[in-house]
Amino acid sequence: MPHDGWHPHDHPSPHRHDPPTRRLVLAAATMLPFGGASAQGADAARRIADQAAAFLAGLDEGQRRKVLIAYASANRLDWHYIPRSRSGLSLAEMTAAQAAAARRLFASVLNERGLELLDGVRLLEGVLRESQGSFRDPDRYFLSIFGTPGTLPWGWRFEGHHLSLNVALPAPGEVAVTPYFVGAHPATVRSGPHRGFRLLGASEDLARQIMTGLPDAERRAALIADRSFGEIVARPQRERDLGAPRGLALSAMPADARRRVEALLDRFLATLTPDLVAAQKQRVMQQGLETFRFAWAGSLQPGEAHYFRIQGSATLIEHDNTQNDANHIHSVWRDLGADFGGDALADHYRRQRHR
Repeated sequence: MPHDGWHPHDHPSPHRHDPPTRRLVLAAATMLPFGGASAQGADAARRIADQAAAFLAGLDEGQRRKVLIAYASANRLDWHYIPRSRSGLSLAEMTAAQAAAARRLFASVLNERGLELLDGVRLLEGVLRESQGSFRDPDRYFLSIFGTPGTLPWGWRFEGHHLSLNVALPAPGEVAVTPYFVGAHPATVRSGPHRGFRLLGASEDLARQIMTGLPDAERRAALIADRSFGEIVARPQRERDLGAPRGLALSAMPADARRRVEALLDRFLATLTPDLVAAQKQRVMQQGLETFRFAWAGSLQPGEAHYFRIQGSATLIEHDNTQNDANHIHSVWRDLGADFGGDALADHYRRQRHR
């Protein structure tokens, strides 16, 4: 399917409780190159560094010691989404002014819908607190800053149960935003004041529409397993388990299905600020969108265990809803060639050596 840019089309309206989709139609001329500095990339890097510096300026010395970690530390790559002890400074340890400054840092990377995702994860942690006890805490989400903001390379992570946002600024004009994990438990809130809330419901509904709308032969090609996997495959340190892309190539899909896959990609990528969305969408286009594959495992019946993925040569989106009677979602966006900014950092060091 030829493209002169990324042109996601309208798709059926998301669940009424799901955060609104921000449709971003981008001409190719507005897109940032990935793997090279640009004026827009430099502006984004300055914006992010300025907000990180402002956050640090509002901390006391003890808090700064907790939040600042060496960029070369193995901690920077030790991401996860389970309840566990974490380094960094938690929201619980911040004053209201400090938490507001942290949110401005998040907003230097995320748009309104991205911030709503963060809020939704914490809201669901509060729902779990009501049923499981005080160890479920919406304020046990930790901010870590790796290196010195503005001095390359540096980065930051915001992480807790069912959330891991990893941002790296490895070289001039480069901003990496993966791994980016968001979970939802419960996937559908079934009682209480938030009954009916589905944080990731629109993505799940759209993926099911893709499968049910395919002709029989194409649906069989997209189905890679009769049962869901019970977990995302490319979880921390398990990237090699994924293997080559499987499922149905976008080039083999009817036009309406391709549009829905593009819209589903947009559900994940378009949670960033417009300049960062543009760079990430250009990254997808460079891989050849028509070569991406859509795959499904498990039941097509709503409320039953299932899994889906969209995969290109580097970009990967996974979504699994199996646990807790198919009411517990794990979803992740990864760039297997650029997670944590590793490719840009390596390229930067190579250029430095050859000067």
